This record gives sequence, C-alpha cells and structure tokens, in this order.
Amino acid sequence: MKGVKYDSEKPRWELLSPRFIQEIVKVLTFGAKKYADDNWKHVKPFEDRYYGALMRHITAWRLGEKKDPETGLSHLAHAGCCLYFLFMGGSK
Repeated sequence: MKGVKYDSEKPRWELLSPRFIQEIVKVLTFGAKKYADDNWKHVKPFEDRYYGALMRHITAWRLGEKKDPETGLSHLAHAGCCLYFLFMGGSK
C-alpha cells in the first residue's frame, strides 16, 4: 500500500533553519532576564525604538562586528528579534 499525505499546500517548516530560531530565542531569553518577559511589547515609541535597534544591529554586522558586545550573540539574531517585534506589533 502506498501512503498518501495531502500537505503540499501547507507551510513547509522544514525550510526554516531551527538554528536561526534558536539564536533569536537566545536573544529573547537574554532580554527577558534583563528586563522581564514580554517587556518589549510595552516599549514606546514602539516602531521607532525597534527600527532603530534593528538598524544598529544590521549596521554593526555590515561593518564587520559579527557579535553584539553585551550579549555575545549574533547581531543578525538581534536584528531577527527586532523584526519579530516589529512584525508582532507590541501592545497597541
């Protein structure tokens, strides 16, 4: 008997690297320890602050600094975290 699974139209999670998600979770964990769980949702002005942080991390990475000096984590993971925050929108 041949197995059938109708999942060709479903999102393909296997295409997303768990390593990338893991690095973003490390940034989130650092932030939760430093501030509080979900503190990011209450930062004002939300979009300006996280856009600024996103660009600082991208610029530092582009200029050759691969890791954030405070956390030791990738600037790209920090940027990914900022993108996540901007996508989720905080508490409006």
